[in-house]
Amino acid sequence: MNPATFLLALAAAALAPTAAFAGDVDQADRIGRGAYQAVLGDCAGCHTAPGGAPFAGGAPIATPFGTLIPPNITPDRDTGIGDWSLDDFRSAMTRGVGHDGIRLYPAMPYPNYAKMPEPDIDDLWAFLGTIAPVKNDVDANQLPFPFSIRTLMIGWNLLEFTPKPFAPDAAQSAEWNRGAYLVQGPAHCGACHTPKTIFGGDDAGKALTGASLQGWWAPDITAAPTTGVGSWSKEELVAYLATGVNGHTIASGPMAEAIAASTSKMTPEDLGAIATYLKTLGPSDAARPTPLAASDPAMKHGAAIYVDNCSACHGGRGEGSKDLFPALASSPIVAQADATTLARMVVIGSQGVHTAAKPTTPAMPSLGWRLDDAAVADVLTFVRNSWGNAAARVTPGTVAKLRN
Repeated sequence: MNPATFLLALAAAALAPTAAFAGDVDQADRIGRGAYQAVLGDCAGCHTAPGGAPFAGGAPIATPFGTLIPPNITPDRDTGIGDWSLDDFRSAMTRGVGHDGIRLYPAMPYPNYAKMPEPDIDDLWAFLGTIAPVKNDVDANQLPFPFSIRTLMIGWNLLEFTPKPFAPDAAQSAEWNRGAYLVQGPAHCGACHTPKTIFGGDDAGKALTGASLQGWWAPDITAAPTTGVGSWSKEELVAYLATGVNGHTIASGPMAEAIAASTSKMTPEDLGAIATYLKTLGPSDAARPTPLAASDPAMKHGAAIYVDNCSACHGGRGEGSKDLFPALASSPIVAQADATTLARMVVIGSQGVHTAAKPTTPAMPSLGWRLDDAAVADVLTFVRNSWGNAAARVTPGTVAKLRN
């Protein structure tokens, strides 16, 4: 694992020992391994609020059923998990049932963590015990009635959750199996990128093909050539996960958070394994639509808007500028079935990810103050049907829904 992460974990252990997490002869090794498990599981990404103490409770998560706030998982005995036992923690991670039998919501991705082997869970527990206890009482469950009734999760688990460890595929390489384990297990990629059933569980038949998430569209990450990562090389996919930037796109929104807190801190070997696995999923493209004719009124209007508002950064033919402004030509991000993220970028703007390797964090300014819904729809329709792209037109109603 990253030596710096290991040393930080050891320092934390020395500064904040907690009796509830008794050590043993190999505790230092367990803490180091557990720190890396926290990276793989993106624990800090959810359980650390912007500007808040590490792991003391996160920012609100909007779900189709209401709002949840990731709780305090520091060893504070009153407001954190300091009075939990190791068995409580194992149960929460693999069954969705925490201390005193409290039922967890699957926004905490225990269906994915259930694939983790017990030693890895135990190592994570050892690491969490070294974090400085923080008194921060988080009201995690802010769902409206009846979803606020946690016992409903008994029925949800029966319908949507079958706990079982990861089963390697003997026909695949060790690298492929490692990638499959990470994607399906601790990295819980499907929690964002897989469409959900009406009950909020993963639609297994459409795994990783893209899903709506907190006002964003988490894109298709299968090997589909026009909407997924099929046109990316393995090296380009690894670069994106490691730095948030490659020749095709720049991460922003929830993916920027995941890269900053998790994938940018993974080992090159694990990133390579993830890329190897994803590149084998598909291709699953539906029939590619025919681009709208340049003579279409929306295309003509959108072209004019693009020249005035977008071409200075993204280029006259959507070529972009390396590491600063993403290319729009032949772009899987542009060609997604859902244009929510694109509309959000234009209306609200966005900030690129910050990583040690790529610290620039280029920004997309908000244009919503000067472009109405019809103008945003037309410029996006133009981009989605130019320079090798072909996708459904964007309607003013889609933009209005996002704006509201």
